[in-house]
Amino acid sequence: MERRNHTGAGHFLLLGLAEDPEQQPLLFALLLCMYLVTVLGNLLIILAVASDAHLHTPMYFFLSNLSCADAGFTSTTVPKALLNIQTRSRSITFAGCITQVFCFIAFGCLDNLLLAVMAYDRFVAICHPLHYAAIMSPRLCLRLALTSWSVSVLGSLPETLTTLRLSFCANMEIPHFFCDLPEILKLSCSDTVINNIVVYLVTIVLAVFPLAGILFSYSRIFSSIMRISSARGRCKAFSTCASHLSVVSLFYGTGLGVYLSSAATPSSEMNLMASVMYTVVAPMLNPFIYSLRNKDIQGALGRLLSKMASLGGRTFAGPS
Repeated sequence: MERRNHTGAGHFLLLGLAEDPEQQPLLFALLLCMYLVTVLGNLLIILAVASDAHLHTPMYFFLSNLSCADAGFTSTTVPKALLNIQTRSRSITFAGCITQVFCFIAFGCLDNLLLAVMAYDRFVAICHPLHYAAIMSPRLCLRLALTSWSVSVLGSLPETLTTLRLSFCANMEIPHFFCDLPEILKLSCSDTVINNIVVYLVTIVLAVFPLAGILFSYSRIFSSIMRISSARGRCKAFSTCASHLSVVSLFYGTGLGVYLSSAATPSSEMNLMASVMYTVVAPMLNPFIYSLRNKDIQGALGRLLSKMASLGGRTFAGPS
């Protein structure tokens, strides 16, 4: 077969979610609506936390970082998919594909790390409440956030850079709506042993270890909650971490669904739907999970929207 090195040039073809032309307008509208809701919802969370002094706490500081990561995670894949549907083109350059891979891995790893950090925050709040303010100091919170961002970027580099050494055959079709690294490796004519080793190592360090930290934190949290004598106290303690636990379940549940569907039926419609759940639906639902069960977020969002409506009214009315 023809071998071509696409390090500096060339392109891939993204086959997308559906091949039927009649389904494209509906698919475009659905993806666009979900993307706008995702970006708007996460942006409102960030603005609410930044504008309300009552939310200047470690939990909401990490939540605003998570919202930023979710918005970036979705923006890595959906805009290009929308553009391809609108222009009826399936092409993506090699540079664009590698950029997608880098950003997708970076934001995915960032989600993992931030969820682990938030689990540690809940562990300290419930298991060591008297020392919470001293342990979760602003300096430590800033360091944890910066470390999460830095490690995510550095962790995505090995998987991305090792892809540049590959050569690809004549078949450049990716059966997905974005450049998924496992699908890219399947198209390579080169030996991908090194790439697979790097993928496994990064997955263990930046996915398995954070998940283990989350599980350990919640095992200690549940143990502490069960030692509380009153049922009302146990319910109140559990409610402080219910939203985070829901987001963790959604994120890892959909991620596990992608893995299992890929292993059982590669390149199937089920695999594509699981990927949509993981990359689009989960980041879209996170703001709703935190806002629907959290009165502090609801109050901050209400005050923010009222302020924005007031400013908009003044702008529309003009100077008196």
